Amino acid sequence: MALAHTFKANPHWLPRNPRDALRAIPGEDGWPLFGNTLKLLKDPRAFGNRMVATYGRVYRNNAFGGPTVTLVGAEANELVLFDRERMFSSEQGWGPMLNLLFPRGLMLMDFDKHRADRRALSVAFKPEPMRHYAEQLNRGIAREVSGWGGRPVIFYDAIKKLTLDLAADSFFGMPLGPEADRINKAFVDEVQASVSPIRSPMPLTSMRKGVKARDYLMALFLREIPARRAGDGQDFFSQFCRATDEAGQPLSDDAIADHMNFLMMAAHDTITSSATSLIMLLGQNPQWQDRLREEILGLGLNGEEGVAYGQLDRLVLTEYAFKEALRIMPPVPSLPRRALRDFSFGGYDIPAGSFVGLNVAYTHHMAEYWPEPDLFDPMRFTPEASRGRHKYAWVPFGGGAHMCLGLHFAVMQIRILITHLLLRYRIELAPGSGADWQFFPIPRPRDGLPVRFVPLA
Repeated sequence: MALAHTFKANPHWLPRNPRDALRAIPGEDGWPLFGNTLKLLKDPRAFGNRMVATYGRVYRNNAFGGPTVTLVGAEANELVLFDRERMFSSEQGWGPMLNLLFPRGLMLMDFDKHRADRRALSVAFKPEPMRHYAEQLNRGIAREVSGWGGRPVIFYDAIKKLTLDLAADSFFGMPLGPEADRINKAFVDEVQASVSPIRSPMPLTSMRKGVKARDYLMALFLREIPARRAGDGQDFFSQFCRATDEAGQPLSDDAIADHMNFLMMAAHDTITSSATSLIMLLGQNPQWQDRLREEILGLGLNGEEGVAYGQLDRLVLTEYAFKEALRIMPPVPSLPRRALRDFSFGGYDIPAGSFVGLNVAYTHHMAEYWPEPDLFDPMRFTPEASRGRHKYAWVPFGGGAHMCLGLHFAVMQIRILITHLLLRYRIELAPGSGADWQFFPIPRPRDGLPVRFVPLA
């Protein structure tokens, strides 16, 4: 499939606003050419904290090629994500960052087209396929983590390799073999390009590497589609190839390849980040390792079999711990949209065509929703503790029509991973492990999170 290698807005997009369209919103434009992009990439949490402290919960920022108005808080999340009036475009919000890399992925679709493709793809997340994936995850995780004991492990690298292998099995339906390193590098190049300050794929740029990586992955997916349409495989890819739209028609080859490119990246990188933050927090809070292990042992499991699909919902504390890790370190720290009509929020009138950002990471640390927000406390997510809390105060999976399609798969994979680890090991962090994180494009510890998995006596 030919790919247009220069970003160009789709014909139905609103025209770009004048640069002074948001001048009435308090904020700052930053440096010439790059705006605040480099400051934001260096330390997005500190940048967001400073902007809110200086300008309030509605502020103007200039990053990644143009001015944006950022809205902060649960009410802002609800307005934009629930979007009952269809005022905000996900396609036009993510497009300037992702259109050269993940065009026509589910996240870059709006309204009826998004609903139709989401419905077609949801066949891969029904109970029977999920039961099949659980069996594969148990086997793959048990095989890999059994070799982690008693030696230093750089957890981020180890879990990234494992999640790619698991995605290949569950999503792609085949071992990646000698191509694994190249596929992994291609996904890394795509993700890194998404936040490159240089938005054109000029030679020697990160964007050029990302575009070439996309070309390679699309060719890989496209060549496999005919056989998958004719087969009976239970992996995501095969089910997408056999899926039909509301008119009973199969998805096009290009649509399938685009969805696979996006979903493989999302499953691979976001779960890697989320698993890493959870292991770090359990290492820092060993009492929670004990509590989760007690819950797991209560299921009568052994280390080889893992946890059956029908038992997953009984791992309640494990889910609470994962939710708390997602609160503290959301794998997608911000969510962009574009306003399709004029709207008002927080006392400001914001014109149609404005790029709108939601600062998820900031909202997840607001004391009005989360007392002692820097404390790791999974019990925040009990029904009693959650009662009365704004439902959009916690949005690591997004919300509304664009709620992450694979969220139940992610929770299942983490429950199975933690089961296998805590049945075998005690988690011990090296001194200073995970002290410094890179937050964009997807959070990762700069040291890779050195850890020891100490076998249980």
